[in-house]
Amino acid sequence: NRLIAMRTLPRLFDRARVQPVASYANRLEHAIHNIQGSGATVLLTPGMYNSAYYEHSFLAKQMGIQLVEGRDLVVRGGSIVMKTTRGPEPVKAMYRRIDDEYLDPLNFNPQSALGVAGLFDVYRSGGLCLVNAIGTGIADDKSIYPYVPDMIRFYLGEEAILPNVPTYRGADPKDCNHMLAHLDELVIKPTT
Repeated sequence: NRLIAMRTLPRLFDRARVQPVASYANRLEHAIHNIQGSGATVLLTPGMYNSAYYEHSFLAKQMGIQLVEGRDLVVRGGSIVMKTTRGPEPVKAMYRRIDDEYLDPLNFNPQSALGVAGLFDVYRSGGLCLVNAIGTGIADDKSIYPYVPDMIRFYLGEEAILPNVPTYRGADPKDCNHMLAHLDELVIKPTT
């Protein structure tokens, strides 16, 4: 989509100074390679029925790493191993696209069939590098979004590079009144 838009609207892209993202997968793969020990790097996906599965498979292919589901992995001897046709292969780094609560049925949601039983114990003992560590998803939560500019100011001591999309909180009476008056213009989403 980006390539088509760039070819169709080149002046708009130039004026807006849109930065390329083509090197994203290579940069992520390079960062992972620099932090892992010996062993495979995998991208853990919930599977082909997930709405972002195409993105997961595309990213894994671009990075040159294995795309795996929880059923492809097992804990053995305090390590994560990937089942392959050549036998078990140690996994040292994982970029996960599974929410925290589904990552390990022994330590989180016991009903999860998406994760790997015991994965958190391996991670906690230092036997696995989770590129996107447990808990990092909070920054992606819709209820946190209105506070991102303040967080950038507090933690980095600078202003956000990109402006925030106007975001309103229904719990705030002023925001709630604005939301109710403009329901036909806004996208309303629940927060947790």
